[in-house]
Amino acid sequence: MSDAASHQGGVTYKRVMLKISGEALMGDQGFGLHPPTVQRIAQEIKAVQELGVEICMVIGGGNIFRGLQGSAQGMERTTADYMGMLATVMNALAMQASLEALGVFTRVISAIPMDQVCEPYIRRRAVRHLEKKRVCIFAAGTGNPYFTTDTAATLRANEMSCEAIFKGTKVDGVYDKDPKKFPDAKRYEDVTYDEVLQKHLGVMDASAIALARDNDLPIIVFSLDEPGGFCGILRGEGTYTRVQG
Repeated sequence: MSDAASHQGGVTYKRVMLKISGEALMGDQGFGLHPPTVQRIAQEIKAVQELGVEICMVIGGGNIFRGLQGSAQGMERTTADYMGMLATVMNALAMQASLEALGVFTRVISAIPMDQVCEPYIRRRAVRHLEKKRVCIFAAGTGNPYFTTDTAATLRANEMSCEAIFKGTKVDGVYDKDPKKFPDAKRYEDVTYDEVLQKHLGVMDASAIALARDNDLPIIVFSLDEPGGFCGILRGEGTYTRVQG
């Protein structure tokens, strides 16, 4: 990643969006939160913040909502989506608690107003938090049903003028097929937005990829299970796939 302009102390980006799935917080459990896993990810975020990088986050709700999906069967899509958005708020509060236990000032900012537990989304205020080196966790998706947290992450990354989206997954990049099932799966170093869409590579959903493409926002796909991986990539080390124009 040395081709990108280095801002400070060898760090490639000044402000980034970290997108992780809710499932990333559940460790080896079937659903819910696994506190040691949440703490480990919080430590990774703290290490990146100490490099001088401004960080915002979007966390999915799958770890909580997948457990509820049995009860959501037969429910209209809109109601089910709102339940998923509330799950993301619970994950955001858990991550905030872990970060603040490490001394990292954090704000949870929800697209659905719930003033007792978090701030409402006001773009200028959120930008100010980032400038003050607070970690901003954007919760409740876009506030609208039918949009995924991938789309919410891409939308907020654009609104916050982030320089890249870091998508933390279970594997160290984008492969042409599932590397857990196929030992001969090939990892891409670089891939274009259009290739992701045409080959159905499953990086993010189509509307998120299109929004990133239209605003020329690179997506870095890396493994969240690799200790120090997030920090390493910001220094130009490690294994990852870069999705760009």
